[in-house]
Formats: sequence, structure tokens, C-alpha cells
Amino acid sequence: MEASTADCLFCKIVAKEVPATVVRETGTALAFRDINPQAPTHVLVIPKEHHPTAAELAAASPALLADVITLAAEVAAEEGVGESGYRIVFNTGAHAGQTVFHVHAHLLGGRGLEWPPG
Repeated sequence: MEASTADCLFCKIVAKEVPATVVRETGTALAFRDINPQAPTHVLVIPKEHHPTAAELAAASPALLADVITLAAEVAAEEGVGESGYRIVFNTGAHAGQTVFHVHAHLLGGRGLEWPPG
């Protein structure tokens, strides 16, 4: 693990150094249950490779970002929210609520999700 990612919680989850309830895993991405769920289905989907934000991931590897979205859609279907509807949220920056600076998609579903989400 690179020195800059040595203290990253999600890098430690990818490395199996920190436990998580894994829902699904591919060669490039990992999906696991959020420890503080905000909906009946609340799964985090991350690239295994460290990128701080969605914008940085998109600039560095659009294909990897596509893998994250594809895995989120597959998990939504497996969790039974693919048909009823779900939300994929990327918080980018501290002001938007990002607390772990390893890009992650929140997959939320299983209840009505209001708009605007604020």
C-alpha cells in the first residue's frame, strides 16, 4: 500500500485489514454494508484502487468509475431495489459530507427517498 493510502480506512477494508460486511466483490471494486445505514439498503461501493474523490477517479480512470456504477446497479438488483428505485450518491469534499477520502458511492434504497435530499 502506498504511504499516502496507508491510513485510509477503505484501503484497509480492501486489504482485509479491517472487517466489513462484503455484499459483492469484483476484480476492481468492492461493495459492503454501511455501518450507519440511512435506508433499508445502504451499501458502499468503492474502487479497490485509491482515488480521493469521484472527480479524481473520473479523470484518472473512467473505466474504473464505470465499474463502480455497474457494481452498484448489480447490487441494487440483488438487494431487491433495482425495480422499485434506488439512489447512488457520491459526496465530494468535506462540505458535502465526505468523511472518508477514498471515493465511494452510497447505494440507497428500500424506502421513499425525498427530493431534494438536503
